[in-house]
Amino acid sequence: MIPVAIPFPDFDPVALSVGPLSIKWYGLAYLVGLILGWIYIRRLLRQPQLWKNGVPPFSVQKVDDLLLYITLGVVLGGRLGYVFLYEPSAYLASPLDIFAVWKGGMSFHGAFVGCALAMWLFAYNHGVSLLSTTDLVTAAVPIGLFFGRLANFINGELFGRITDVPWGMIFPHARALHPDVEPATRHPSQLYEAALEGLVLFIILRILTHWFGALKSPGLVTGVFLTGYALGRSFSEVFREPHAVHFFNIGPFTAGQVYSLPMLLGGLYLIWLARQQAAAARP
Repeated sequence: MIPVAIPFPDFDPVALSVGPLSIKWYGLAYLVGLILGWIYIRRLLRQPQLWKNGVPPFSVQKVDDLLLYITLGVVLGGRLGYVFLYEPSAYLASPLDIFAVWKGGMSFHGAFVGCALAMWLFAYNHGVSLLSTTDLVTAAVPIGLFFGRLANFINGELFGRITDVPWGMIFPHARALHPDVEPATRHPSQLYEAALEGLVLFIILRILTHWFGALKSPGLVTGVFLTGYALGRSFSEVFREPHAVHFFNIGPFTAGQVYSLPMLLGGLYLIWLARQQAAAARP
């Protein structure tokens, strides 16, 4: 017997249609996240009091170039990450589907690697601090994560595990993937991730940058972001339905948690390094 469930809203995956062209919520979420992130980074650079000796790492004019680098890193890294980290056999069988981005399929961990390479190229080509560049970008990333997870919810994808909590929902897309147990009420885990990876992480980073001068210690904001994301994602995975038949679904651990472990270790190292450098700089 199915417990009382909140009906899943009948969202249209297409946000806007103009003739034969259509814009889906997922693509719109990426666009909004990138634009708001671009605006936020410009605002941070226009506040010299946030930076060591009152000098931002580069001019506001360079943010347009940074946006181009980041957009390419997100799209290419996110798509290739999904292909190789989650569905390699399916795409090896049909390689042309790799380019069918309109069918969906993006990986945050892949997008993270793509962005890391993009930020390195930007810093190298413009002769600016890599860690200060990553601090700026990671301070804004939770904005995109928030809208991206909301888009996951609208699409009814990446749904949660079966539950009897009062706010459980029946996700129509789950029927195709788990016909043996559907219909069943599930956690709206996309909203949990939107809250933790987006809203909560943004607030934490905002407090660090504006109240504790974190941008004056290059790498600190990046380290806290990596640590916070890894912890938030790993916690959310407890409620999220694991990716079916994945090599890294090991015992109680999921592939998302395994992929988050290097981020956690890297984040803790950057926090330690930033604190060491700050201590060495004190008279």
